[in-house]
Amino acid sequence: MKNLRIYVVFIIYLLIINVVANGQKVNSFTVQQAVDYGKQHSVQVKNALLDILIQKQTNKDITSIALPQISGRAGITDYLDIPITLVPAAFFGGTPGTYSAQKFGTKWNSNASVSLSQILFDGQVFIALKARNGTVDFQKSMLSVTEDNITSNIYKVYYQLVLSKSQTELIDANMDRLKKLNHDINVMYNNGFIERVDVDKITVQVANLQTEKLKIENMIKNGYSGLKLLMGMPIMDTLILIDKLSDEQIRESVLENSQYSYKDRSDYQLMMVTNKLNAYNAHRYKLSQIPTLSIVGDYSKQAQRNQFDFVGKGDWFTSSYIGLQMRFPIFNGFAIKAKIQGAKLQLNKTQNQTEALAISIDKEVAEAKNNFTTAVATMDYQKKNMTLAEKVYDQTKKKYEIGTGSTTEINTAQLDLKTAQTNYITALYDAIIAKIDFLKATGKL
Repeated sequence: MKNLRIYVVFIIYLLIINVVANGQKVNSFTVQQAVDYGKQHSVQVKNALLDILIQKQTNKDITSIALPQISGRAGITDYLDIPITLVPAAFFGGTPGTYSAQKFGTKWNSNASVSLSQILFDGQVFIALKARNGTVDFQKSMLSVTEDNITSNIYKVYYQLVLSKSQTELIDANMDRLKKLNHDINVMYNNGFIERVDVDKITVQVANLQTEKLKIENMIKNGYSGLKLLMGMPIMDTLILIDKLSDEQIRESVLENSQYSYKDRSDYQLMMVTNKLNAYNAHRYKLSQIPTLSIVGDYSKQAQRNQFDFVGKGDWFTSSYIGLQMRFPIFNGFAIKAKIQGAKLQLNKTQNQTEALAISIDKEVAEAKNNFTTAVATMDYQKKNMTLAEKVYDQTKKKYEIGTGSTTEINTAQLDLKTAQTNYITALYDAIIAKIDFLKATGKL
């Protein structure tokens, strides 16, 4: 019985593990795959896509204004007290000059009608119909701006995590060097060639590297959570980064294609659409001063009964008409004039903003290009410096092993190597960030 309970508990445990495992996904992504995933699952992108659909529904509402408007109505009235009408008493043989109170009509009245109206011309409706595509283009431009920002951020966080992994690998290599050095120093200490303080110095350096590695590993874990949040990926899913990063990759195809067009930028496209919509708005107010023309019609049936009997015998009287209605403004307290001037000023404002954006783009591209050139040069310098630091450390270690070097020299060489490695990783990250900023500035990210 005891074995049976243990077996059941074991089976339940396996089932729980299986459910948890099935609820998690393992995603191995290149940076482009991470960007594509983010464009599909990011909350900001999803909402931008919903804004497009919302705008399309709004446009259908605008379109309905230009379509025939048909309405029906029906009603039954029970006159608890039939209205009194005063008529000359002489009509009924009474005294001339006096009036007689008479009830005209029936207790029950019923009516049913159908009305039709159709706009033939309305300047404001005409402009609203023309602006429909522009409003959808506006939302699509907003989507492009959102996607560009998501793309840029994913690139930066992705490569930051890639380089953090490289940094941990360098720390591991340094720890291996220090552990070997620590072994050699302990041998020398046991043979009486060095003092205990020299052993302790190396031990302190190993501990410092272990602490630094723990901090970086924690930063990487938090970085993965941040990247998943940015991409719209469940935090419990596993994300594996496939791409590597090298200085050759950073240089590849950047400045060779440095030509750019303002229209390649999503924010510039957004401003162009905004100008178009503001122009429509100004034109809409102008056309509101033009008369509107509509066709109207109505068809109705009416019945009157002394008893509630509209299904049986009795007459239903027909009334119908069709006609044209023209409405034209005469005076509205200069409201339309104020709206026209306000719309024109708003258009001038967005046109100025578009010109300012073009200047800002030129400045951004020039600065991004300079930053990239400087970052690449710094990266090359730091790579050479790291290589040189490795050589210095190896030579210093050999000198120390044969007894011609001091502990201070080898500690200094180790510190210089670590500093050079950190500077190279930093320069590598600065260079990839500069590349991303340059590609975004030119609209080619």
